[in-house]
Amino acid sequence: MEFDEKVLKNGEYAVFELRALYQRYGYTQYKMSKFEEYDLYVQNKDFLVGDGVITFNDTDGKLLALKPDVTLSIIKKSKDEGGVTQKVYYNENVYRISKNTHTFKEIMQTGLECIGDIDLYSMTEVVLLAVRSLAAVSENYILDLSHLGIVSALVNELPASADEKKKVIACIGEKNPHGIKELCAACGAEASLAEKLITLTYAYGKPSEVYQTLRALSLGEEAEKALAELKTITDTLSSIGFGDRVNIDFSVVNDMNYYSGVVFRGFVDGIPEGILSGGRYDKLMQKMGRKSGAIGFAVYLDMLDRLDRREKKYDADMVLLYEENADAGEIMRAIELLTGSGKSVIAEKAIPTGIRYRQLLSFRNGGLEILETND
Repeated sequence: MEFDEKVLKNGEYAVFELRALYQRYGYTQYKMSKFEEYDLYVQNKDFLVGDGVITFNDTDGKLLALKPDVTLSIIKKSKDEGGVTQKVYYNENVYRISKNTHTFKEIMQTGLECIGDIDLYSMTEVVLLAVRSLAAVSENYILDLSHLGIVSALVNELPASADEKKKVIACIGEKNPHGIKELCAACGAEASLAEKLITLTYAYGKPSEVYQTLRALSLGEEAEKALAELKTITDTLSSIGFGDRVNIDFSVVNDMNYYSGVVFRGFVDGIPEGILSGGRYDKLMQKMGRKSGAIGFAVYLDMLDRLDRREKKYDADMVLLYEENADAGEIMRAIELLTGSGKSVIAEKAIPTGIRYRQLLSFRNGGLEILETND
């Protein structure tokens, strides 16, 4: 089916581009109902973006919810199968509280999930598709990439409680060096460890530069293994032309109750927030009784309408004015002639207030007359 991209909103246009992208890599579309059992979201509420869930009772009294998330439903229906991965993508509407209006909103969302025997190739493929997804949306984009194996390895060296470690991780996410120092001092950690954590927090930039900084930190075996994994991914991306589109940023921590390994967040010029978020979420899989690994991401299409993908100077190419008693058939034939040449036309008896048009036409006695042209 052919369509005119000029009539689509940015989010709607992105759906076509992203669907074609994911299908080229062997991902099949996942479809689901608008409804899901509320218990699924209650048990994993920390994983959700926002707290609000719209609930209602089914005819049998069971409590249902309008889905605020797709990933949880995909995991619920997945199966553990050794040696293979299940690759799915989705274009679904989810129901969440809008950050702008603070009211419930139906949001168009797309994304993909790779579930099963996750290896280094699987992770690299998903990160590559995240980069390509950003490229499909905007020419000016960047993917911030992190690895929770490195973050957790350093944080776990702290002689601190689980709650204190969570606070340190939160400070890393906020790039808060003062908070890190205070928490490290309070739990009796060595000053050198606090400095390592602060260095990690500010180790932002191109992979080659960040790796050089990290090599001076004496990270330890676990963190070095994670770093080697991260480096393989960024080296691969660089080898196929995306090296300048990826930054390392260890403040991308997501929720470490669910995520493990590689995590990332994508940005495009013109939108101050991340429009793409994802990572490896083996811990969530385990929490839901699965033995498989998983990695995926979501693109928040509602944010894309803030982008000026194309400058729209006029609301219509033409406004056609017709008289009160004009012949409806003649007007329609004139409109068909104009729209058949690819023009957008609004037919009215008077000029609508505030409308922007390229040409103003008059239809009288079966003929067209140009009254005004705006360049």
